[in-house]
Amino acid sequence: MTNPVAATDKPGILLTGATGYVGGLLLPRLLHRCAAVRCLVRDPARFVAAPGVEVAKGDVLEPASLDAALAGIETAYYLVHLMASSRRFEDDDRQAARNFAAAASKAGVRRIIYLGGLGDESDPRLSPHLRSRHEVGRVLAETGVQVIEFRASIVIGAGSFSFELIRTLTNRLPLMIFPRWLGTPVQPIAVDDVLEYLLAAMDLPPGPSRVFEVGSPDVTSYGGLIREYARQTGKWRVLIPVPVLTPYLSSLWLSLVTPTRAEVGRILIEGLRNPMVVKDMSARQVFATRPVTVAQAVQQALAPGVKGRVG
Repeated sequence: MTNPVAATDKPGILLTGATGYVGGLLLPRLLHRCAAVRCLVRDPARFVAAPGVEVAKGDVLEPASLDAALAGIETAYYLVHLMASSRRFEDDDRQAARNFAAAASKAGVRRIIYLGGLGDESDPRLSPHLRSRHEVGRVLAETGVQVIEFRASIVIGAGSFSFELIRTLTNRLPLMIFPRWLGTPVQPIAVDDVLEYLLAAMDLPPGPSRVFEVGSPDVTSYGGLIREYARQTGKWRVLIPVPVLTPYLSSLWLSLVTPTRAEVGRILIEGLRNPMVVKDMSARQVFATRPVTVAQAVQQALAPGVKGRVG
């Protein structure tokens, strides 16, 4: 059910992806700052709106449903990813971005803030997932609306898919096969730091579209994250290197411990064959945000009530 918003509090902010992990955490912070926010959702009956939230029914794959949702909006957060709901996620994400960008341009939206993924675009082996994340950013900017794109690696936070995968694997498997992709360099980031960047983007001056790469000060690996989680929870885990285990075979192995989300896990694991590290340091010059270390990010994700050894 839609919550009425007073005329004096008419939202100039549209949030897509409010039912997702990052969007759900961003919404209360936006309300604290803006008093009123409009959320684009496909099924309003399944979305519990807080005071100050105006609900607009719409679907990024249905262009006609976007006009009313974007009317009067100055800044739109695009946190849509169709990987979990479509086997054709690359095509659907591309079309969704085109629909949204066209509707935003038509409505006079000044800025789109988008969260994508790290990865070297020049790498011919870049995974379909990461290539699609980059493509969405480009498509959003094609109509001329300013796009502020943040590219991040693994987001560490309680409830994030990547962190819960680490939690599940480490908790359930005292002895783990160590496929080669577990050693690929990654530069994770705490979810609170991601949220801080997303909020700070509202204050940037008008100008051309920009891409910012963001991450913690540390370069580690997925295996390193597993070890850090085990260290902070006081668990003893053995990782056995098996260089021949491909990402596809690894995903079959993951289905044994996370069967309900094995397909999403497979797609993400394919991305772990690609290094995801920050090469462009411009975010540090533009924003005041100083991301915490990987150890601090894991500690934050485990709090409160962490039992075991926390360093």
